[in-house]
Amino acid sequence: MSAFSSGPGRRLLLRGSLLLAIGAGGAGQSVALPQAVSGGDAEVVEETFSGRRTVDLVVRSVALARPAGVRLLTPENWHARRPVQRWPVLLLLPGGDGDHLAWTRDYGIQDLPALRHTLVVMPEMPLFGFCTDWWNHGDGGPPAVETFHLREVLPLVERFYGAGTRRVVAGQSQGGFGAVSYTARHRGMFRAAASYSGFVHPLQHPRAVRAAMDYLGLEWTALWGDPVRQRAIWQAHDPAYLAHRLTRIPVWLSCGDGRLGPLDPPDTPPDEHIPGLEDPDAPFPDDVLSPTEAVMREENEALAPVLRAAGALVTTRFHAGTHDPAYWSREFRASLTTLLQALRP
Repeated sequence: MSAFSSGPGRRLLLRGSLLLAIGAGGAGQSVALPQAVSGGDAEVVEETFSGRRTVDLVVRSVALARPAGVRLLTPENWHARRPVQRWPVLLLLPGGDGDHLAWTRDYGIQDLPALRHTLVVMPEMPLFGFCTDWWNHGDGGPPAVETFHLREVLPLVERFYGAGTRRVVAGQSQGGFGAVSYTARHRGMFRAAASYSGFVHPLQHPRAVRAAMDYLGLEWTALWGDPVRQRAIWQAHDPAYLAHRLTRIPVWLSCGDGRLGPLDPPDTPPDEHIPGLEDPDAPFPDDVLSPTEAVMREENEALAPVLRAAGALVTTRFHAGTHDPAYWSREFRASLTTLLQALRP
């Protein structure tokens, strides 16, 4: 669960007409489409070209009941593409703060030569959206984050922006949960998944979900209901109960332990206290600066053997460190070979 910013570098809990328009769009130029392009019930209503390879979209989303942002990092020569040309897709999911721009702004993925031939799709998410269609006490409706990501954004980029059907997915914190959960829930949609400090086994720590949402003033049972009375809903999203759907799928799990690590400054302060996050019967040791990351580590360590037993191709990188973007940037780069290998024909 990612994260609020709290001081420099810190993340706490939560933390044919179209082609003409593209050709006319210069760096930093917004293009309001004269006729919105649509995929399903969603529509792209604005494009902004910034730099040689970056395109920002505003999508009128029915699933979120509001306009939402999507950033594309396009492959080389994308602007000169033929109508039938398609590229493999890397879907990158944000953390709980929903900030989809971090991948380029903070991690500089646009400078990685390995991504020159891949269409990278980075959609936003509502605050603590948890990469899921909220239950809303049985009423459904917005925010339907999973629907936005998979049934609105992906069809749009396939129809209008050259996205192919060879896909992999990765995410940080809540987005790491989304990467693994989406891959299991939609068998065949993604060829590999990578999670960096992901909340990958929610039923192991439902109290952490409640604590974070209470802290934010959100109704916690609106997400998936009560973990006892609506346990089937929780299980339908929890990768530990979907392991059989990840057989032969490469899954990358990386996570810190909540202690001071090599990428944390020596004066790194503890995470802000979230009442109810820590189990009062099993408190973390005094040297744990980030209870958020300690919770994530327990979940990743519990999930990995379950996935292996089901036949998933699991890579784990468990390390010292806190719930911090510096580690997510490093781990993304470490996982990139695995992700791109899965995209090969």
